[in-house]
Amino acid sequence: MMMGGQQSALNQLVSFLLGVSAAAVLIFFFSSAGGGWSTTTDLSSWANGTVAATAKETNLTSTAAHVEEKANLTNSQAAAAEAAKEEEEKELEKLLAAVADEHKNIIMTSVNEAWAAPGSLLDLFLEGFRAGEGIARFVDHLLIVALDDGAFRRCRDVHPHCYRLAVAGRNFTDEKVFMSEDYLDLVWSKVKLQQRILELGYNFLFTDVDILWFRDPFEQMSMAAHMVTSSDFFVGGAYNPANFPNTGFLYVRSSRRAVGVMEAWRAARASYPGRHEQQVLNEIKRELVERRGVRIQFLDTAHVAGFCSNTRDFATLYTMHANCCVGLGAKLHDLRNLLEEWRAYRRMPDEQRRQGPVRWKVPGICIH
Repeated sequence: MMMGGQQSALNQLVSFLLGVSAAAVLIFFFSSAGGGWSTTTDLSSWANGTVAATAKETNLTSTAAHVEEKANLTNSQAAAAEAAKEEEEKELEKLLAAVADEHKNIIMTSVNEAWAAPGSLLDLFLEGFRAGEGIARFVDHLLIVALDDGAFRRCRDVHPHCYRLAVAGRNFTDEKVFMSEDYLDLVWSKVKLQQRILELGYNFLFTDVDILWFRDPFEQMSMAAHMVTSSDFFVGGAYNPANFPNTGFLYVRSSRRAVGVMEAWRAARASYPGRHEQQVLNEIKRELVERRGVRIQFLDTAHVAGFCSNTRDFATLYTMHANCCVGLGAKLHDLRNLLEEWRAYRRMPDEQRRQGPVRWKVPGICIH
């Protein structure tokens, strides 16, 4: 019995030692695989690291695909913009050919949705041609430049020759506050368009839409002038640069010199930040005359007048500009009154007209 008991204890001891040895082997294996001692947590982290690396590679692949997609989209957008620009150029050339008179003159104005709305400045502007003395024909040579989609739609309703001018990053739909950033971009955009018209071989007479025409203003323009501008204030002498230009009424004859003038004018904007195109022209007018030999005719306010300065005599009046007047409502009020008084003047017998100056009687918001 003693021998059997000893044999059983020996067997238990061998089993125990074998179990310990197996555990040691396993521990050594995992320790070697992990580069050091590994707990269950370490092994789990190692496994997760493998998954994380795979996810990172996937993210990099996705990011590269996104960058490539974005580059392709950018190239597509650039191609679309270029195509749109070419289409816009073709449309401009087509319109100019349709609008120009036999001397390649075009008359142009620009409107946004606020100015083109029913009962607003565009309607009044067109009505002035019908009420004027022998100037209804000029509407056939009028190009209306729309600065937004609303203005373009409205223009198409009332006039056959409409051009949609797109200015990147700007919305010109609402009335623009004088000297605001949008206002400055608006007035400088028209100078760029005017230059392009000259480059295409056409002469232009730009007229602000808040100008009423009564008679043919070409009668007051000299063929010897490269540029003809109305005046805010006329101190005398048609070619005297001391006069103050108003580029809301501007005629330029197409030539290399004229294109150079427009380029210099636009380039000068950088030297006078925060100024509108008329102010910059006033700053550089002497340089244009003295260094470039440009002949600038300044129109007498006795004929091409404005609220800033006028003769108040219908007998000598060719156009009237609602300048020195801020606000769409104020301009509309005074110009409507003026048009009604013009109609009354035209109904007068010739003898009554010849008796003396016929002046408008109704005081306005801006004109007095």
